[in-house]
Amino acid sequence: MEMQSVVELARKAGLKILEVYGRDDFGVRLKSDDSPLTEADLAAHHEIVEGLTQLDSSIPVLSEEATGIRWQERRQWARYWLVDPLDGTREFIKRNGEFTVNIALVEDHQPVLGVVYAPVLDVTYYGDDGGAFKLEGSAIEDAVAVKVKPHQPGEIWKVVGSRSHAGDSLVSFLGALGEHQMVSMGSSLKLCLVAEGAAHIYPRLGPTSEWDTAAAHAVVTAAGGEVVIANSGEPLQYNTKESLLNPFFIARPRSFD
Repeated sequence: MEMQSVVELARKAGLKILEVYGRDDFGVRLKSDDSPLTEADLAAHHEIVEGLTQLDSSIPVLSEEATGIRWQERRQWARYWLVDPLDGTREFIKRNGEFTVNIALVEDHQPVLGVVYAPVLDVTYYGDDGGAFKLEGSAIEDAVAVKVKPHQPGEIWKVVGSRSHAGDSLVSFLGALGEHQMVSMGSSLKLCLVAEGAAHIYPRLGPTSEWDTAAAHAVVTAAGGEVVIANSGEPLQYNTKESLLNPFFIARPRSFD
């Protein structure tokens, strides 16, 4: 799969989002779970699904905005696209710029290719077995390789967290971690901060769905990191159960001790 084609597709979806972002009215409505949906989510969804189908029509697509595929069918998939057309809709509505387009290719329950594009920031993170990269702007030849940054003894922990999700579990985790500095960020950009070494660790001890994490998970893996289930240390996997909710997880360098 040619990475450049997927990067370009994420950027096209980002342009669709920015068209709506420039309006006074986003066309906001609530989905069945009371989460917000905007015209930007739907425009990006259609752009991505059409583009992925043109790239390879044999690979099925699972998008946050088209989740009606039955588990009996989905469980047969060994390879599929997992998409969040607009990750961070609440950030979009707040106009803080911290939202992304997420496109991942999942094989045998693991994301093997991921593209995360932040339209307002015009920053793209992407990764596969060829490594992880950060691109500022549109010229892919300007992309720079990124790597996770393991915590060193005596160093203050840099911990990335959510602006909107915190609780007693996170407080306990941070207390056990020791001296730390919190970096707040929205959407899948939190995982990308670990991938580029701007944060040592990202404990997500709150709810997420599989499309929220898969693309950035691939970037973290390509950058030398891992995403593991918080209470077991086992790798976070995809499409292994009927529910599309993730267990609590931790993103960190593989050399984490």
